[in-house]
Amino acid sequence: MSTVTAPVADRTQPAPRRRHRRRTPGSVVVDILRYLALIVAAVLFLLPFYLIVRNALASDLEITSATWTLFPSTIHWENFTELFSDPAVNLLRSLANSAIIAVVQTAGQLLICSMAGYGLARIPYRYATPIFYAILVTLMIPPAVTFIPSFIIVSQLRWVDTLQGIIVPVLFSGFTTFLFRQYFLAFPRSLEEAARVDGLGYFGAFWRVVVPNSGAFFAAIAVITFIASWNAFLWPLVIGQDSSMWTVQVALSTFLTAQTINLHELFLAAAVSIAPLVLVFVFLQRYLVQGVAETGIKG
Repeated sequence: MSTVTAPVADRTQPAPRRRHRRRTPGSVVVDILRYLALIVAAVLFLLPFYLIVRNALASDLEITSATWTLFPSTIHWENFTELFSDPAVNLLRSLANSAIIAVVQTAGQLLICSMAGYGLARIPYRYATPIFYAILVTLMIPPAVTFIPSFIIVSQLRWVDTLQGIIVPVLFSGFTTFLFRQYFLAFPRSLEEAARVDGLGYFGAFWRVVVPNSGAFFAAIAVITFIASWNAFLWPLVIGQDSSMWTVQVALSTFLTAQTINLHELFLAAAVSIAPLVLVFVFLQRYLVQGVAETGIKG
């Protein structure tokens, strides 16, 4: 008995043709203006970096000369040796202090503020709303108002000229707590409910479910906090009075005073100090954009 095989229909269909939008002269002009605006913005953004690098490798006479050149006539690589061997400023120690302070402050704020924000967003208790409003009120108080009381407390604890005196008072941030709360309000509750079915409480659900699924937002807050901590000047200046406790921003201020002007070392030290921030921004800039989109301020 012979079997009859039904012909199989050809399922291959020709790919749909792409419709090319016809460009009008007006759209071309708009595109040209858009690219010109981007080029101008890029030049304005990169101009300070060019000036820093150019002056860092020049002499003081070339920096202050009436005639301007795009690049120094002679590249003074010896400026690096002069900078790091300057007996008045221990730049390596200042960089190390800034790195320790920035890393510890970033880790501390991520830990404390994320837990506070999660508690305000998810744990129901009577005083959650008043506490949240109290945190918002602290954002409206100028830092100058709390500066002297904070210094008195640190002085009474004998933390002047210590790293903990610089780090501990800024381990909590009301603004960072606010951002975490708004983010956790928009976090899917279904994931937390599944964790509670498995027997986890609020603390377990936070560490095992919420934190692993919020890596991008944590990274964005970490970048913002690290940059702000690295660039802090006034509080480290007041607490770190001894030169061994100077941060890199305080060390930069010593190159330009009423008694001394050391321009090439100032520009070179500025270039060295911003290098870590540039690297952090280049590698983690996508987290910054995503973090701004996920702050949940709309909630």
